[in-house]
Amino acid sequence: MKLRLIAASLITGLVTFTTAQAAVSASEAEKLGTTLTPIGAEKAGNAAGTIPAWDGGNTKLPAGFVSGGHYPDPFAADAVLFTIDASNADKYKENLAPGQLALFKRYPDWKMKVYPARRSAAYPAGIYSETKANATKVKLVSGGNGIEGTNGGVPFPIPKDGLEAIWNHLTVYKGDTYATSWAQAPVTASGDYNLVKFDYEYDFVYSNQKKTAAQREDNLLFYFLQIIKEPARLAGSILLVDDFIDQVKTPRKAWTYNPGQRRVRLAPTVVYDNPGTAADGLRTNDDFFMYNGATDRYDWKLIGKKEMYIPYNAYKVNGNSLKIKDVLKVGHVNPDPLRYELHRVWVVEANLKAGTSHLYKKRTFYIDEDSWVIHAQDKYDNRDQLWRYDEQHSYGYYDVPFLAPGLEVKHDLQSGRYIALSIRNEEKTVYQPITRTAADFTPDALRTKGTR
Repeated sequence: MKLRLIAASLITGLVTFTTAQAAVSASEAEKLGTTLTPIGAEKAGNAAGTIPAWDGGNTKLPAGFVSGGHYPDPFAADAVLFTIDASNADKYKENLAPGQLALFKRYPDWKMKVYPARRSAAYPAGIYSETKANATKVKLVSGGNGIEGTNGGVPFPIPKDGLEAIWNHLTVYKGDTYATSWAQAPVTASGDYNLVKFDYEYDFVYSNQKKTAAQREDNLLFYFLQIIKEPARLAGSILLVDDFIDQVKTPRKAWTYNPGQRRVRLAPTVVYDNPGTAADGLRTNDDFFMYNGATDRYDWKLIGKKEMYIPYNAYKVNGNSLKIKDVLKVGHVNPDPLRYELHRVWVVEANLKAGTSHLYKKRTFYIDEDSWVIHAQDKYDNRDQLWRYDEQHSYGYYDVPFLAPGLEVKHDLQSGRYIALSIRNEEKTVYQPITRTAADFTPDALRTKGTR
C-alpha cells in the first residue's frame, strides 16, 4: 500500500510518543483558515481534480427538513461514477484498505458504488476559533494519556504524531446535549439477527457549544445514558457512563441498572476490549464510534496521508426510506444504498505495547482529514492476521453542524459474521436537543429512571 507522506511542515517523522509534545509555532497556526481548513485539512483539492477544494462544507437546510428527525439527502441527484467489485478491485487497490480488499475476496457480491467527492464536513464557528487557539498552546500530558490547555475544539489541528491525531478523533465535536435512538444487530453467517433497540442521552461536555469554556469541567469528555428498549429480556436495562479525557488519571466511571433486581451497580468493565452491550462478542468497548477511551495500551504511529474511498454523505442508508430488513443482508449490509467517495485520510497505526493485553494486536485507522472522524479500521489478531474490518457510514447534520456517526459496521472476516450499530432507519428521533445537568447523569438519577 503506497502512502503519500504529507509535507515536512506537517509531519516531523514517523515517530511514536515518548514525552509531552510542543504545540506548533504561530506561523504554522496561521495556515489554519488559509491553506488549511479551520480544523487542519488541506483546503485545496487534489491534482487530478477527483477531490475538490473545501468551500466551507454544507450547512444549508434542504426542503423538508424537520428538526430532530431524519436528514434529507442534499446530494440525492448525484450519479454513480463507477462501481468497484471483485472483478476490478485490484485496479483501485492503491486507494483501498486491506479490509476492503478482504471483503471483495470473501464476498463475491460485495461492491462499492463511488460517487463524486463532496467535502461537506462543517462545524460551528466556535469550534473553529477554539481550534485556532489550540494550535499554539495544547500539549499532550506526560505519557500521552490526555491533553492539557483546552476544553474545546480540535486539540492538534496540525498533528505531529499518531497520538495527537487519535486525540483529535477522541475529542472531535459530536454535538451538544441531545437524545437519539437506534438499533443494533449482531448478524450470524447465515444472515439471522436479533435486534437490540436503544434510547440514548448524551451530554458532550468537551466542546459543548451551549456551555461556555468556564462551564466545561476540565478532563471531562461526556456523559452518556443508554436505555435498552428491546428485546423484552433486556428491556429496562440502563448503562450510565461518565467519560474522562485522561482515563489513566481518572478512569471511566460506569453504572448499570438491572430492572429485575431494581438495583444500581458499578460496572467496572466498560473499557478496553471487554465486550460491548449485547454485541455477541463482535465488538469491544473501545471500538464504539470506531475508537474511544484510553490510549495507554498502544504505541501510536502517524504513517501519513493517502487518498482513499471511504463511506461518506451516507444519507440514504441512514434514512427512513429504507427498512432495517432492506439494510441487513447475509455476510454484509446491502451495498446498493451505500455511498463511497474519494477523500484524503490520515493513516494512524496502533501497535499493542509490550506487557499489556488486548484482543487486537494491531489496528490501522483511516481518519477523514475534513472531520477527524475515523471512517475505516483494520484490526489484526495476535497471529498478525487481519481479523476484523470496520466502516463508519457518516453523514452531515447540517443544522448543528457536524459530521455525525451513522451506520457503523464491523466485519469479522474469519467467521463471516458482522455487527451493525447506529441503525436509525425505523427510528423517529435522530438528533433531539435536550436540557440536562450533571445531576442527571449520576447513580441517584439512574434509580429514578429505572422501571421494572
